Amino acid sequence: MNFLDKINSPNDLKKLARTDLPALADEIRQKIVEVVSKNGGHLAPSLGTVELAIAVHYVFNVPDDKVIWDVGHQSYAHKLLTGRRNEFHTLRQHQGISGFTRISESKYDALTTGHAGTSISCGLGMVCAKSLKEEQSKVVSIIGDGSMTAGLAYEGLNQAGDIGKDLIVILNDNDMSISSNVGALSSFMSRTLSAKSFQNIKSDIRNVLKGLPRIGDDVYQLAKRWEDSVKAFVMPDILFEAFNFDYFGPIQGHNLDHLIDILNNIKHIDQPVLLHVKTQKGRGYAPAEKNPTYFHGVGCFEVKTGNGVSKSCALPTYTQIFGDTMVELAAADKKIVAVTAAMPEGTGLSEFRSKYPERFFDVGIAEQHGVAFAAGLAIEGLKPVVAIYSTFLQRSFDQIMHDVCIEALPVIFAIDRGGIVGDDGPTHHGLFDLAYLRCLPNMVVMAPGDENELRRMMASAFEYNGPIAFRYPRSMVTGAGLDQDIVPLPLGKGKVLKQGDDILIFAIGGSVAEALAAHSVLQKEGIGATIVNSRFVKPLDTDLITSLARKFTHIITVEEHAAQGGFGSAVLECLCDHDISGFHLKRLAVPDTFVEHGPQELLKAKYRIDAVAIAETAKMMLKGTAPS
Repeated sequence: MNFLDKINSPNDLKKLARTDLPALADEIRQKIVEVVSKNGGHLAPSLGTVELAIAVHYVFNVPDDKVIWDVGHQSYAHKLLTGRRNEFHTLRQHQGISGFTRISESKYDALTTGHAGTSISCGLGMVCAKSLKEEQSKVVSIIGDGSMTAGLAYEGLNQAGDIGKDLIVILNDNDMSISSNVGALSSFMSRTLSAKSFQNIKSDIRNVLKGLPRIGDDVYQLAKRWEDSVKAFVMPDILFEAFNFDYFGPIQGHNLDHLIDILNNIKHIDQPVLLHVKTQKGRGYAPAEKNPTYFHGVGCFEVKTGNGVSKSCALPTYTQIFGDTMVELAAADKKIVAVTAAMPEGTGLSEFRSKYPERFFDVGIAEQHGVAFAAGLAIEGLKPVVAIYSTFLQRSFDQIMHDVCIEALPVIFAIDRGGIVGDDGPTHHGLFDLAYLRCLPNMVVMAPGDENELRRMMASAFEYNGPIAFRYPRSMVTGAGLDQDIVPLPLGKGKVLKQGDDILIFAIGGSVAEALAAHSVLQKEGIGATIVNSRFVKPLDTDLITSLARKFTHIITVEEHAAQGGFGSAVLECLCDHDISGFHLKRLAVPDTFVEHGPQELLKAKYRIDAVAIAETAKMMLKGTAPS
C-alpha cells in the first residue's frame, strides 16, 4: 500500500494509524532521493528529519499551529506532507517549488527561510502576537545544531526564557554523540518528565514549597538543585535550563512512537520548552549516511551508486582558483590566515585547512563573530582572509563598518557567490554586496573579469594596508589561463579591452565576459563598441571613465548586481561629480526585485544582463529606441 499518495494535507496524515507511519517514512525518503538525484538539493538534512516532520504534523494542527523550519533546507518531508506532493518533482526548478520554506508558496510554511538561526526569534514574535490576540495555538521552532552556532539563536532563547512564553524549540542534533545507554535512559526520562500529570504535580509542589513561611523559597531552591543534578546525570547538557527553558532530551529522533508521545506531552506546557532530538543526517540512503557532508547540498547523482552526474568540464571554478591561490600565497607568507563560517568546502578552503590547520579558523554559522574575530587578528599583525558567500556576509555589515572600516584594519574579504547563484533562490543570490560595501569609508571593492585577474586581486589585497574586498561568481572560469607569477593590480585602475567608436560599455566582474561576447555580435553588424573592464567599484578609475565618457554619446554599464547603489550608480555619480554631460547612459543590472530560483543563464537572460541583452540595448540606443 502506498501511503504517501493519500497525503494531501496534514489532516490526511492524522488519519493513518501509528503502525503505518514507519512505512510512510520509507516512502518519503524514496521520493526525496528520487527527486533530488535529478534536481540537486539538500539531501542529507532532509533525509534526517523525515520522522520528525511526520511526528510534528501528526501532533500539531498546522497551519493554526505554526511550525518554523530553521534555514529550511531540511523541510522536504514537510513539503511532501503539506499538499506539495504532486509538485515535488519541480523542486528547485524555475517556476517550481523552492528548496526552502516560503510564506508565499504555502499556507503551511510559517516563515520564509534560507539563512540560519532566525527561527527562535521569529517564532517568539509569533508567540507574543498570538498572546496579544488571545489565540491558543502553538508555535514550534525546529533548529539544527549547526544553526545553534549563530548568536541570533541565543538572543532569541534569552528573551524567550525571560518573558516565559510557551514557545516550543526542537533542537535537531545530527552531530553530537550520545552513548546508547544514556540515550535510552534520557529518552525515557524526557517522556516521563514531560507528561502532563508530572508537570501538574511539579507545579503544585513548587507552589506548596514556596508557600512555606520563611523557609519556603530556600526549600524550593534545594529541591530544584536536586532535580537539576538528577537531570544532569542522564542528560548531556543543561545549558538551556539557564535560559529558563524546560529541557527534555536527547531522544532518538527516528523513533516515531517516542517522538509523538513527547510532543503530545510538551504541547500542553505553558512555558518555554526545548526538546533535544538526536537524528542521523542522510538517514535511509547509504551514500548519504556515509558522506553526509557531500550530500548536504548536492548536484544530480545516480541513485544506485550516489556518484555525481555532471557535464564534463576541464575548467575549474572561481572558488577552486581562490582556494588554490590561498595555499600558494600562504606558503610564502606565514601571516596569511583564513576565516570562514561553516563553509570550508564551499569556499574552497579545504586544502588550506589540511596544509595549515593552525592558520585556519572555522567560526561556525557566526558571520558577525567571524568578521570581528578577523579584526582582532589584523590588529595583532596577521593577514586574515574572511571567505564568506555574498548573501551571508550581509549578516555582518555592522562588524565590517564598526570593527574593520573605522580604523581601516587590513582585513581581506573574499566574497564567493557574487551575483546570481541559481537554484537556491532569493535568499542566496549575492546581488547586494557592491552597494553595501562601497558606501563604507576606507573600503576597497573590486571584482575580477577572469581567473587570472582574481589571483592578481588577491595579491593586491595582501599588499594593501586596509580593508579590501573582491567578489567572484559561482561559475566556471573563463579559460583565460593563469600567469606563473602573480602580479598585483594597480589600485583603482580599469583596462580597455576592445576599442570602437559607436558605443561605450563599462563592465565589472562576471559581466566582462558577457560584454566581450556582445562586442563580437555588434562587430558582425558593423557596430564598434569600446569595452572597459572596470575591475574596481571603489575606488573607480575616474580618469579613465571621464576621459572616455567625453568621447561617447551612448554609454552602457553592466553588472550582475542590483541596480540600486551598484556599479552603474557609481559610474553615474562619477560623471555627475565631474560635470560630464551630453550622454545617454543605460544601466543593465537586476531591477528592484528579489530574484527567484532558476538556472543562472536563464535568470541572466530574463533580467537582461547577458550578452544578448547588452547587444540589443546597444543597437536600440544607437537607433534612439532604447527604453528609459
